[in-house]
Amino acid sequence: MANKFILYLDECGDQNLASFDPQFPIFTLCGIVVSEEQDKVLAERINVLKKEIWNNINIIFHSRDIRKCQNGFEVLFDLDVKKRFFQGVNDILGDNGYVVVCCSILKEPYIRQYGKLNDVYGLSLSYIMERVVFYLDSLGLTDIELCTIIEKRGKKEDASLLNYYNQLLDRGTYWVDSHRMKKVFKKFDMRWKSENIIGLQIADLIAYPVTRHVLNPNGVNLAFDVLKKNIFQLNGKVYGMKIFPKEQGK
Repeated sequence: MANKFILYLDECGDQNLASFDPQFPIFTLCGIVVSEEQDKVLAERINVLKKEIWNNINIIFHSRDIRKCQNGFEVLFDLDVKKRFFQGVNDILGDNGYVVVCCSILKEPYIRQYGKLNDVYGLSLSYIMERVVFYLDSLGLTDIELCTIIEKRGKKEDASLLNYYNQLLDRGTYWVDSHRMKKVFKKFDMRWKSENIIGLQIADLIAYPVTRHVLNPNGVNLAFDVLKKNIFQLNGKVYGMKIFPKEQGK
C-alpha cells in the first residue's frame, strides 16, 4: 500500500517585480507536507477550535482577515476571545504533525541581479518541489504518493500554475532529476477557498510569520517562534526555508 502525503501551498506577497510595496519587497511560497492520516488530525483540531470560537466550522482562516479582525474575525476584538483563539492556533501549529518547506524571494536584490522579467513563482516552486523530495526521501519509505493542493485563482492563473508544475516534473531541477521527481509527485489539485480546505488554511497561517521573519529576523515574531521547529532540516542543515538571493555579507 502506498504511503500517501499531501503538499499544501499558499503565498504571501505577490509575484509582481515591476511594481511593489517598498515596505513589503518580498514574495513567499509556503508549503506544508502532511501524511494523509495527520491531515485528518489537523483538520479535526482546527474544526474543534472553530466550533469553540464561532460555534461552527464554516469560517475560513485567512491570515490577513485575522490580523485586521474582519470578514468574520470581528470577534477577535474581544481580548479574551482573541487570547483563546491564538492559544488554540499556537497549540496546533506548535505540534510536529507537519513539515514546512518554503521559499522567499527578496525582490530588490533579485531585480538587481536578474532583472524584472524572470519568473519568481516558478523559481520558488522548483526550490520547494526538490526539497519536498529530499524530505520524503529522508523518511526511508517506499512507494510514496504525494498530492499537491493549491488554491484556485482564476482560469489564466490556474493554467499557469499547472504549467509550472508540469514543466518541473518533465525537466526536474539541478539536484532532483525528472525521474526522481515523478516518483513522488503523483497528483496536482486546485481547490476554491470556499471549499474550506484546512491544509490550505494552515499554509496561509504559516506563510505570513515566515515572511515577516525573513524581512526582520531579529524582530518579535511569536508565531514564527511557535512553528520554526517544523521547518524541514536534514543532518543539521535547514532545507525548508530557502531565501533567494542571498545578499553579500548576509
